[in-house]
Amino acid sequence: MTLQISRAFVDAMLEQSRAEYPDECCGVILGPEGEDKVERLKPMVNAAHSPTFYEFDPKDLLALYREVDEHNEEIVVIYHSHTETEAYPSRTDIAYANEPGTHYVVISTRKEIAPATEFRSYRIINSEVVEEPVTIID
Repeated sequence: MTLQISRAFVDAMLEQSRAEYPDECCGVILGPEGEDKVERLKPMVNAAHSPTFYEFDPKDLLALYREVDEHNEEIVVIYHSHTETEAYPSRTDIAYANEPGTHYVVISTRKEIAPATEFRSYRIINSEVVEEPVTIID
């Protein structure tokens, strides 16, 4: 599969990752149920406030699931940044990846590549990580 995503969403995620540095940023992109189409970006708060780990606040996550149900949407993308490592899922990222139909986007803002960034997408199923192509639509 290929993740097709708008330049506006990519720019918004990159901006969030820079704004929240040195902590990891996180969020989701929602779309119509069953369509694998990205329509609505929803930044989330990294409740861990950590440069090496992210987690959604349980209350925010519950509210997100309610919102998704009310709008007949699904989580199409779960994204977060890595502040000091490459844009590849960590062991923790892999352990917590429990949505096999979701695109897992990792953005790296590590200093060695600044001002550039890495933006990569993966499928993670049963702890197996497969990178997928990304098509950015202007």
